[in-house]
Amino acid sequence: MNDKTEAADTIQVRVELGARAYDILIGRGLIAEAGREIAARLPGVRAAIVTDRNLAGAHLPALQSSLATAGIEAVPVIVEPGESSKSFPVLEMVVRAVLAARLERGDIIVALGGGVIGDLSGFAASVVRRGMRFVQIPTSLLAQVDSSVGGKTGINTPEGKNLVGAFHQPELVLADTAALDTLSPREFRAGYAEVAKYGLIDDPGFFAWLEANWRGIFAGGPEREHAVATSCRAKAKVVAADEHETGERALLNLGHTFGHALEAATHYSQRLVHGEGVSIGMVLAHRFSARMNLCSPDDGRRVAAHLALVGLPTELADIPGELPDADGLMALIAQDKKVSRGTLTFILTRGIGEAFIAKDVPPAEVRAFLAETLAA
Repeated sequence: MNDKTEAADTIQVRVELGARAYDILIGRGLIAEAGREIAARLPGVRAAIVTDRNLAGAHLPALQSSLATAGIEAVPVIVEPGESSKSFPVLEMVVRAVLAARLERGDIIVALGGGVIGDLSGFAASVVRRGMRFVQIPTSLLAQVDSSVGGKTGINTPEGKNLVGAFHQPELVLADTAALDTLSPREFRAGYAEVAKYGLIDDPGFFAWLEANWRGIFAGGPEREHAVATSCRAKAKVVAADEHETGERALLNLGHTFGHALEAATHYSQRLVHGEGVSIGMVLAHRFSARMNLCSPDDGRRVAAHLALVGLPTELADIPGELPDADGLMALIAQDKKVSRGTLTFILTRGIGEAFIAKDVPPAEVRAFLAETLAA
């Protein structure tokens, strides 16, 4: 993995996967440059653009114009916004639209949107004609720093989130940071939780930088591009070392075991969006680590203070409405990270930037911690 400045305001990060290596370009105005960037790498392709109804109004005309200028014929495929589009019926609709457009295996599917669109489009690309190429144009902060990089694609089923899918790497990722200007404050903050995660995993210097510079990220200054690029470099490094999540890549789940359980407890509703669950989960992971005498209680306090300062929830009490009791939350945790021989796997920490995979966490300790936290 390496990176360089490609143009004055565009940062390039390389995801090193041998013959399937690809670039992530980060900068303002890249949607308008998409045609040129795609044509330079994939000459002669035709495209299907998968996006949702809301994003179609905001960004689709600029993308269509850019592709047309570059001589790329493109057909739009518009789905409804929201998690419900990550489903078998919508996947079938997208697949059939691509086939109806007579796109060939060497053509591309372009994902224009957040994580839902990227996951759905990438999975469609992995199965149409036994594997088409695709390009990610993530429009949310969470997608730019996390879900658009690394090739995880999939849909949801009644049994759970992302249980049907494939690893299918994109050909190119275009992270237009100007698109983030249109996000709601809540959605931007939720994505920021994933940015902070990269510092908390193994880069304490980056976390300290975020504490000092987060206002510039939110305001759209050059700090935003730096934060997205640093996050993408971290993700690219992990993906290159562990593409199919058999080892080190699990570190990217810091905060997610608690967070996913809380998302499930709130029925994946607007009571708690994903990044908010991760925020609370990362605080809980640090506090639980301190309870297990792995790190100082000051680390949990520092993490909570920063995330609360930017406006993210950090406590169970910050979640509107009722939550299950400790036993109910434990049942949800067991669904997310399967119990193996009576123990759980968690991402714990020995301090800021010192996360590690713990495969022998006693469920009784987790339950006691949750009971204490709920009672506080």
